[in-house]
Amino acid sequence: MLDQSAIDRLRTLPVGDQQLWIGGRRVQAVDGGALDVVSPIDGRVIGSIADAGAEDVDRAVAVARAAFEKGGWSCAAPAQRKKVLLKLADLIEKNALELAVLGVRDNGTEIGMAYKAEPLSAAGTFRYYAEAIDKVYGEIAPTAPDVLGLVHREPLGVVGAIVPWNFPMMIGAWKVAPALAAGNSVVLKPAEAASLTLLRLGELAAEAGVPEGVFNIVTGRGAVTGEALGLNMDVDALAFTGSGAVGRRLLEYSARSNLKRVHLELGGKSPNIVFADAPDLDKAAKVSAFGIFRNSGQVCVAGSRLLVQASVYDAFMDKLVTVTKKMKVGDPLDLGTDAGAVTSAEQLSKDLGHVADAEREGARLVAGGRRVLEETGGFYMEPTIFDGVTPSMRLAREEVFGPVLAVSRFEDEAEAVQLANATVYGLASAVWTANLATAHRMVRAIRAGVVHVNTYGGADLTVPLGGFGQSGFGRDKSLHAFDKYTDLKTAWISLG
Repeated sequence: MLDQSAIDRLRTLPVGDQQLWIGGRRVQAVDGGALDVVSPIDGRVIGSIADAGAEDVDRAVAVARAAFEKGGWSCAAPAQRKKVLLKLADLIEKNALELAVLGVRDNGTEIGMAYKAEPLSAAGTFRYYAEAIDKVYGEIAPTAPDVLGLVHREPLGVVGAIVPWNFPMMIGAWKVAPALAAGNSVVLKPAEAASLTLLRLGELAAEAGVPEGVFNIVTGRGAVTGEALGLNMDVDALAFTGSGAVGRRLLEYSARSNLKRVHLELGGKSPNIVFADAPDLDKAAKVSAFGIFRNSGQVCVAGSRLLVQASVYDAFMDKLVTVTKKMKVGDPLDLGTDAGAVTSAEQLSKDLGHVADAEREGARLVAGGRRVLEETGGFYMEPTIFDGVTPSMRLAREEVFGPVLAVSRFEDEAEAVQLANATVYGLASAVWTANLATAHRMVRAIRAGVVHVNTYGGADLTVPLGGFGQSGFGRDKSLHAFDKYTDLKTAWISLG
């Protein structure tokens, strides 16, 4: 159980000037560039990270390639890699509170959510793929008796991973753990707004026994560091979670360089559909509120479009607004906080811009809509609800990535499907109904990579996460993640 006094002791630890992690050690950026780390809790600078340039990225990739070719990790028995990654999982758990508090200071997620979703989740992910890797088999083809056809799985080589600022450890682990387990070397680029916990992960990986050069971390601006990683001719695959605009650029970088494989997990505008026969409207209202407002809406799968059947619309909205107005927005390192800080002043400005646009387009503001706690110097926003949102409005079409919910009503199942699919995205969704037949039909009809039924969120590592349409085509989690980080090689052996 989390202890407030322990959290408070950790919140003031010095961060200092962070360096790159290359070849199993801290190194300075070639040009000495650095970026301030601004905490969204109070808007203060708490340290700095290195601002890597193309030369730094090239150095990290070269080190990763050399480690791969040396074979100490790539050619190690799966059981040996398993042993090291299990130790890394244990070290993450041992340092979980320190990592959680450090991450909250960096990106503003409320501590209760961050502790579970970041270090504990990351530890579980490393443990899952460590346990899986010595249970992944090749194949024997059904050939004629005088031929033996074998299908081998081999690591790709050097994997580049670019992860966002909302859940850096969780999403970083989704990419790094299966890539390492499969025998690859990795160059990880965290978001400039949330790099601290992943730099610490590099140190823990070395302590666990990951060989020098196998896991490298380059921090810096996406337009410089990320571009250099995308254009590098010796990166074999690039795994990315983030915006569609950046995803498009990474595809361009692949085409301009070595045609590296690019796996994209992008944004969402996920529909959360409440039918009149939902088994528990009170539960649906509470889960729906937390499904959009936790982490200040900065969740790619957030249920940002709520569709409610007309016959229960007014009653459900009363329940939803009541739950929302009881949510406490505040210091994310306070255990009593329900929603923490928006990650940056820039993101807060974007969120408030969406509010202004929604009002201008005729949506009705029923809760929130303002910046709060400005006197703290931090970046906080009220959970915000608009109803009367039509499919043509910007709020129904564009991902806000903030604590803003768009609500619409529907009459019947056909209209619910039409509204749900009226988006270029297709990441997540939810259906609330007591009718099993309705649930099955909706699962089939909704174009999304994840369809929750009578819940929102909570899917574990046993199932993949990824989207349809402009939500991308990468899949994190589950054994399917190995497909991104391994190659198939055929051996066709004549026995005659």
